[in-house]
Amino acid sequence: MSRVPTILNATEQDFQSLLAAQCHIGTKNVTERMKPYIYKARADGINIINIGKTWEKLIFAARIIAAIENPQDICVISARPYGHRAALKFAKYIGAEAIVGRFTPGTFTNYITRSFREPRLIICTDPRTDHQAIREASYVNIPVIAFADSDSPLQYVDIAIPTNNKAKHAIGLVYWLLARAVLRLRGTLDYETPWDVMVDMFFYRDPEEAEKEAAAQQEGKDEPAEWADNAIPDWGVEGAAAEGVAGIAPAATGEWSAQASTDWAEDVGNWADAPAQNQNAGGSSWEN
Repeated sequence: MSRVPTILNATEQDFQSLLAAQCHIGTKNVTERMKPYIYKARADGINIINIGKTWEKLIFAARIIAAIENPQDICVISARPYGHRAALKFAKYIGAEAIVGRFTPGTFTNYITRSFREPRLIICTDPRTDHQAIREASYVNIPVIAFADSDSPLQYVDIAIPTNNKAKHAIGLVYWLLARAVLRLRGTLDYETPWDVMVDMFFYRDPEEAEKEAAAQQEGKDEPAEWADNAIPDWGVEGAAAEGVAGIAPAATGEWSAQASTDWAEDVGNWADAPAQNQNAGGSSWEN
């Protein structure tokens, strides 16, 4: 780490985070320009990236980003889905502009298009998937910073940060470290103070899992309210039971008995008179 000032050196926790996120895991293939960043190859053929050089290039890129006066002149690009959230969060915290998803051809070259931009610097998540943006940047002389894996093509890339750009945790961690380094160089964040933004905020989240978690949280909020509405009146009747429910019973029985006795007696009398009337009426009709 002799090329980096002492205050910019990585801590043991930073290296442990890089290893835990598998930022050092490359691919079985390696390009000619990425060979200086490879530490060694494992027995299974996977190339191991030197995370010491990863940190050096990370600080180098952060110093370039911090030197740009207007952060809105920086454009963060990520066509890879695992980098969408990290790019948006990175752009939010440093004040840059993010282009995630499909990159519209002509964004940097065709001024007639509605999405035309003239950035001073672009940051790409993967040189292979963001090749259209890198090629257009070369046409208009825009510097390019890119996260490069062992098999990434480095044509038209000015600063390559060697890291694993295919894993969601590796992409999120590198973007988080880069944003923290930029804020520290700007003086917004102190070197001794840990950043209050969690690295989990930069990790990719599956939309289906996010919807399930939101639905579970919503159900957890609704259930106590339903229980409260249904349970409080039932338990509250305990004190008024003697006066209310128990007091209603005698009155109800008395009314029912009175109604039943009077009504039945009258009905019986009516039923007794009805056949006689019918017989008389019938006899008179035949007689006539």
